[in-house]
Amino acid sequence: MIEFFEGILLQLLIFFADLTKSSGLAIILLTLFIRLALYPLTWSQSKSLAAMRELQPKMQELQRKYKDKPQEYQKKVMELYQEHKINPLGGCLPMLLQLPFLWALFRVLQDFPLEQRQFLIWDLAGPAGEPLWILPLLSGATTYLQMMQTATGDQSQKAMMLIMPVFLTWISIQFPAGLVLYWVVSNVFSIGQQYVINKQLAAAKKGDKAG
Repeated sequence: MIEFFEGILLQLLIFFADLTKSSGLAIILLTLFIRLALYPLTWSQSKSLAAMRELQPKMQELQRKYKDKPQEYQKKVMELYQEHKINPLGGCLPMLLQLPFLWALFRVLQDFPLEQRQFLIWDLAGPAGEPLWILPLLSGATTYLQMMQTATGDQSQKAMMLIMPVFLTWISIQFPAGLVLYWVVSNVFSIGQQYVINKQLAAAKKGDKAG
């Protein structure tokens, strides 16, 4: 499966690089292409997260009521999801679908066939932390902003919202700059896309209430 994605990404990178004469711009265009292709799932994810945010008061009430009965609490939560037709795993699906693309791009960048691997100050196949930590820091910052934007209000998310950006900053230092560039552009695109989707969902909700 990874070889399949690797071949597709390689051909798309070559196409965009021939088009733009820049490997860095090719990765940016590839990122936008993938994110647009995943838009239907992103929309579904956003609706699921919005519904879960609205259910937080009820979930907190269940948590207080069944604080000494964790199994009963989980049962009631699942019943609440079923009642409101919410898939609790729906928010994870777009992220999981990105993993094959990330791993395939990592392998493509290890043996990048294009002669011009330089983009601004980075060697796209070299560590993102050299010569400066700009890309790793952007990786952590944009991840934090994206997580803030999609937070449902669940208390268990707070620790993850602090740990995950720091962890991604740390591992990004040694990852290929091209891979981190992909991640940063993907996050920035997601933040803008989520802003638009939130506006659309709010407008739709307002219209339903008015109706």
